[in-house]
Amino acid sequence: MSNRIALITGGSRGLGKAAAVHLARAGWDVVITYQARADAAEATVAQVRALGRKATALQLDAGAVAGFADFKAAFAALLERDFGRQTFDALVNNAGNSADVPFADTTEQQFDALMNVHLKGVFFLTQSLLPLLADGGRILNVSSGLARFSLPGKSAYAVMKGGVEVLTRYLAKELGGRGIRVNTLAPGAIATDFSGGVVRDNPQVNAMVAANTALGRVGEADDIGGAVAMLLSEESGWVNGQRIEASGGMML
Repeated sequence: MSNRIALITGGSRGLGKAAAVHLARAGWDVVITYQARADAAEATVAQVRALGRKATALQLDAGAVAGFADFKAAFAALLERDFGRQTFDALVNNAGNSADVPFADTTEQQFDALMNVHLKGVFFLTQSLLPLLADGGRILNVSSGLARFSLPGKSAYAVMKGGVEVLTRYLAKELGGRGIRVNTLAPGAIATDFSGGVVRDNPQVNAMVAANTALGRVGEADDIGGAVAMLLSEESGWVNGQRIEASGGMML
């Protein structure tokens, strides 16, 4: 059997990097995308290779649909060159940006910047890559606990994640004939540099999250990396069309 290959968008740091490392430990080869930080992407690639797996990084603006055809061509060429494959086995739609702005103050530009990456981009990148995704493959869309509970300043971001959760169910229904299973992973608040590193670096926010989490602490990137590996594993093969929250029991 060919080695399993996962494509992780936004894999240069944070949750995407943790996903790449955990998948490598589970025996996957990985291709990650990055928007601007080629150095960070290469650091992730090096970490995966140190675990004995193949890894490559490709540049992608996950919110620029016009560039997806070129990305698909570059990815197909990479699969053939580096892996001797014409298909890959798992797509992890992880790339993201953030905004912390009240509903009343949200501009159309801020709304569109979130939509292009988190919803429109996920929709059309997945569509573009479907011919390369092997039958029996997996798609994992990263959402957020904010699609379930509400915190001020996150309305536009959460709306996009809610849309992705609905998209997941439709993809699971429409792609089931090819044996492709599609799930949503919804992290809680995680201590990374996302959203300016507020959960990691702001003591008040960190304490608030911990106090509202059943397990009594904020999440770490490794918590999510492990969940990604679990949901892409053969052992989760009958989990399909589901929203799985990995939040330590936040806002129960």
